[in-house]
Formats: sequence, structure tokens, C-alpha cells
Amino acid sequence: MILPSVVHAIGNTPLVDLSRICQRLDLDGRILAKLDYLLPGFSKKDRAARSIVELARAEGTLLPGQTVVELTSGNMGTGLAIVCGIMGHPFVAVMSAGNSVERARMMRALGAEVVIVPQAEGSKRGEVSGPDLALVDEAAQRITTDRKAFRADQFGHSGNPQSHATGTGPEFWEQSGGTITAFCDFAGSGGTLAGAAAFLTPHGVRCYAVEPEGARAIAGEAITNPDHPIQGGGYAMGDLVHLNGTSLAGHLAVSGDAAREGARMLARTEGIFAGYSAGANLAGAIELLRGPEKGGCVAIVMCDSGLKYLSTDLWE
Repeated sequence: MILPSVVHAIGNTPLVDLSRICQRLDLDGRILAKLDYLLPGFSKKDRAARSIVELARAEGTLLPGQTVVELTSGNMGTGLAIVCGIMGHPFVAVMSAGNSVERARMMRALGAEVVIVPQAEGSKRGEVSGPDLALVDEAAQRITTDRKAFRADQFGHSGNPQSHATGTGPEFWEQSGGTITAFCDFAGSGGTLAGAAAFLTPHGVRCYAVEPEGARAIAGEAITNPDHPIQGGGYAMGDLVHLNGTSLAGHLAVSGDAAREGARMLARTEGIFAGYSAGANLAGAIELLRGPEKGGCVAIVMCDSGLKYLSTDLWE
């Protein structure tokens, strides 16, 4: 098959049985991992980037040749850099200085203009907090206004969860032969969790939110420790628009150490070179198979590539 552009390669990623990890940990059940780190931009955010741009163009809210602006940890920005480049839109990525440098370099290589926003006072390098994200959002809003640009708005645009309701969720179900009993996902914008849940829940699949220990805002808990190394999510935001109306079976807490160990286990045991949030998803799935989903089949997403973390402590 010859595709008309790399944008058409977004979606339909492989589903892999993590049987070696389950055997190593003596887990009663099965974990199926969707390899979205193999998408063109090396992350699941390619799906949302394509969906948002295509929907906005169809609706006329994104005009031909108009600049696109979005805040990003680096993954949505990479996806948008690819999609916008193919579809003829200049793209400006606005990112916190707390994110890994590989992400900014990759976006620039793909033709994006990258604006780095200094972190909030007291924030740690390599860890992006809610206050850091607020500063990035302010800068993105200002640039959008100044350049009369289109704001992709991954935290609010319906194209984000829609891409997972029509893509990720159905792919999980079809590729697994309808055997999935649970799904868990580390929440950033909440788009993957909400969209996949919209498709999977009616099929009897129980869906869980994964958040960092001490920053479980979606679970409605007080924030006691917003600092964590899991980039791309866990911003201690309890008011995620995409999750409004989403029926969740429960909430899981994952430490930075558990996410780090999960990513390393994926690499060394299954040959899957993924990032921090993939490790968090694995840690959540392990918790489920040791608890409420014992004996079941848990689906998770390998959110992005481990190549985006070579400058961090993930692979030390």
C-alpha cells in the first residue's frame, strides 16, 4: 500500500501481549499494549493533532494557510508540526522549559517555531507543574491573538477525544477480539481516556484514570505533592473538559519511581522503548491485575517514545 502522505499513516498501531512481564511478575491476567510510540511523531498525540486540524478545516475555523498555535509538552507539538507541515499551516509550539530538550529539537526539525516559556518560581527542571502549564497557556493565548492564529486547544477541542473514540477504542476492541475487560490511561488533557472510554464502556470495559501520587485531582483528592517526573500529564487539574460525563470505574495512583521502573521493564523485558507515561500506564495495569481486575485483560497505550527522554533520568 502506498499512502498519499505520512498523515495517512496515523492510526492502526500494533497491539502487543505483554506476556513476558505478566509471567515475570506472576500476574493473573493479561496486559495488551498499543504501540502508539510507533506513529510518525513517535506519540499517541498524532491522532489528536490530525483530528483537530482536519475537523477545524472542515468547519472553517482554520483557514487555508492560517498559523496554528498550541501549548505542548512536546508530543502534541510534534504531531501538529507534521500535520500542519503537510497541510500547509505554519505552526508555533509553546512549551515549558521543564520539558526534555529532545522534544523541542524534534519539533524544530519538523519545521515548527518553538517558543520556550520559563518555569514558575520553585519548579524543578524536568518536572512540569500546573503553574508551569498556566504560564505556557498564557503565552500561547498571547501569540494566538498577536498572529491572528488558530488555537488547536488540545484541552478543549472535541477533535482530541473524537480521535480516540473513532480510532484508539475501536482498534483495541477489534485487535483484541473483544477480550479487553479494563483500560487505564495516564491523564494529561484527558482526551485518550475520555475518547477510548466513550467507545469501550458500552462494550462492558471498565476504564480507570491514572494520576501521580499526591496529585490526584481527577479523583477529587487534595493536592499534597504536585511534583513528579512523568512528563505530558498529571498536571493536578481536576476540571478536564474532556472527562465531563465520562464514567470511570476507578482512579489509580502511580509514583514517579513506579513509572520509571515500568518504562525500564518495558524496554528490558518486552523490547518496547517507550517513555514515562507508558511506564505509568504499565504500573496502573499491574495494580489492576493484582486487585480489582485480577484474571482480566487490561489494555494500555504506549504513549510516546523513550527517545524523547534521553536527557532525563529515565535511562540512567
